[in-house]
Amino acid sequence: MAGQDLVRTLSGEGESILEGIYSIRQRFLGGASTMAEAYGWGKLFGLAVPWIIDLASRLAGVNVYGVEGFYIPYFYALSDQMGANISGMLFLRRKEGTWLGAFNKYMHHPVMVASLAIIVIVPFGLLLLRIYGFSPTTQTFTALETIVANLCWIPPVVGWYVQRKRGI
Repeated sequence: MAGQDLVRTLSGEGESILEGIYSIRQRFLGGASTMAEAYGWGKLFGLAVPWIIDLASRLAGVNVYGVEGFYIPYFYALSDQMGANISGMLFLRRKEGTWLGAFNKYMHHPVMVASLAIIVIVPFGLLLLRIYGFSPTTQTFTALETIVANLCWIPPVVGWYVQRKRGI
């Protein structure tokens, strides 16, 4: 992997490490569970997923620099978002009491919907980049590809914007 895993982790998951620290701190302080804490725990648990996928792909002989390896930066950039979505949905399930209630709350939660949209849209952009010839053959290109795919800043901005509009 020649350091690419570290470059991708820091460029794609750096903020998740800080959010995970926040969640651990909240747990030790003994406060009530919040959606933000659940989101942070999910992001923290999502950190290791890309390492496993990257290693398994390389062992399986996938050309991680070619078109067929487009999903590698996707998982480095967004596995934390996937973990946050799962953790957020589980939090809502506990809070609402039913999966239907949780799903309804989820679909009306702007941060969760923005996060889901990112998870669905980003792989298409990465695939197009690879089809058009981009290849992360240097550490700089590896970091650039992962940073561009890492749109994890959008859900908090959406949450901030919605709170401002509602005057909360």
